[in-house]
This record gives sequence, C-alpha cells and structure tokens, in this order.
Amino acid sequence: MGRSAFWTVLLSLVLLAGPASALRVVVISDLNGSYGSTSYSKRVPVAIQRIIALKPDLVISTGDMVAGQRKPVLSEGEVRAMWAAFHRVVSDPLARAGIPLAVTPGNHDASAYGGFKDERRIFGEEWRARKPALRFSDDSNYPFFYAFEMGGVRFASLDATTLGPLRGDQMARLSRVMAGSGPAVTFSHLPLWPFAQKREREIIGDPALEALYHKLGVDLHLSGHHHAFYPGWKDGVAYVSQACLGGGPRVLIGDTVRSQHAFTILEFEGGALSSVKAYAGPDFRTPIQTEALPAQIKSGHAILKRLDLAK
Repeated sequence: MGRSAFWTVLLSLVLLAGPASALRVVVISDLNGSYGSTSYSKRVPVAIQRIIALKPDLVISTGDMVAGQRKPVLSEGEVRAMWAAFHRVVSDPLARAGIPLAVTPGNHDASAYGGFKDERRIFGEEWRARKPALRFSDDSNYPFFYAFEMGGVRFASLDATTLGPLRGDQMARLSRVMAGSGPAVTFSHLPLWPFAQKREREIIGDPALEALYHKLGVDLHLSGHHHAFYPGWKDGVAYVSQACLGGGPRVLIGDTVRSQHAFTILEFEGGALSSVKAYAGPDFRTPIQTEALPAQIKSGHAILKRLDLAK
C-alpha cells in the first residue's frame, strides 16, 4: 500500500471505534514510581488486567518500567529487586495470558549516560531471558535496537535514552530493517519532537531521523517520557506520545491541565492503521476525548497537528 492510500484510510477512520481489527497493539509507558521503588501504584495492575481482557496481539512498553538512574547509583540487588517487582505486576500476567511484550529502554531503565552501565547490563540480561517469540528481522542487539514483523506491520525499537541524535549505527540499521513496503512503526522512550511542558529539550530532535522516516516510509513513531497522551502528525508521519501509568503526569504544550493516566490502543486493518485511542484510569474503560486536546503542539522544534485534524 502506498503512503497516500495509507493516510487516506488512517485519516478517515482514526479515533473511531470500528469492528475487530486484524492487529491490536496496546502501548504502555512510564510505569515507575520513586527511585528504587519495588512497588507500583494500584492503577498499574488494574491497567494490566484490563489490557489482558482486551486480548491484544502485542503490548509495547516505551520505557521507564523501573526507577533507576539515581546517584548514588542503586546496587545490583536493588535493581534486580525492581525488575522482579515489574515482572510480578506486569510481565508475568501478560506472559500467562499469552500476550507478547516488546520493550524499549527508558532513561530510568538503562540510561546510556556515564555511571549507569550496570543498569544497562541488567536491563539486557533481564529481557534477553524473557525474549518474546516474535518474527525478528534484526535481534542482534535485543532488547535495545531490534526489529520484527507482526500482521504485515514492521516494528523497530530505537535505543533512545540520551538527549539528541540516536547513538551508534542505529540509523544505518533502521535503513536496512525498514526497507520494503507496508506500515512501519518505530518506538522509543524519548520522542523525536516535544509534547509536554518543561520537557521541551528532552527529545531526540534530529531532522536527519525525520528525513530517514520520510525516505523509508515510516508511518508512526511511538514514544514515552513526556507523560502525556497526544496523537500528533507532521509531514506524513504520526507521532503519538503516551500517557504515564506511574507517577508524574504532565501538561501538554498549549494546555493547562495534566494528562490523565492512560494506555494507548492501536488497531490495524487491512495492513493500515485504523484507530488510535487512549483509555484513562481508574478503570481504563473511558476513552480520552481527543477533541479536548490542543489542536496542535507548537514548540521551537516542530509543529505537530492533532492527528484527526491532519490533512
């Protein structure tokens, strides 16, 4: 399917409830609490049980599942205890339900800044032991940068825990794994462009990555870190920021109220994205009213139109 046909389908159906889709993906993000915490808000298991009831084909986490990146650094035992808690509350219930979980590192999970190499090592060990049974096209650096295909949709995790352009050879690898046709989705912790107030500089912010998205036909980038739901669009690419399930919901640029705690549901039909919705706590059955969100997110880096208003 060409890009024009893809966006015709998307913009006519997005945010509307429709029949059961061929592929349903739930996106969760920023579940952690205070530094070193081994407990989670009561809303997190409620959200997970609601997700299980929805029977998605895949759950994606856009990072910050545990609360590391503290100085003085947490001990290995403290970090392992946090991951044990996360698995108990999130990973194990999803695994028992037969729902694969695809993760990407967050700055509190596996920061690439100096001083946190042990947290990155532990992140890798924890998730290599729980590697999901997906159709990988590149898993040599799982669970950091990797790519897989599901239901005709190509997905790629980007390792983005530091501000600025992607580190290492990720751009070249993305060029290889996203070559081809069909919907293409990337996901990372940091967004490419800003969404939330007081986090305007906490982004990838690389025009070269945006240009690569256009060249490869990437249709959707999912991100966390800004703790606010917003389905945005810029020059043919959708950029969807996730709300948090843990602490610290934030205010969107151009808004005055904090985002609700929520998770996002993506649905793909006929090889095209057909719906983007976020469902808010406390029971995660109530959709966030997209029409109440700012018509655009305007920063010094980019202007993102609300997805349902994009032309």
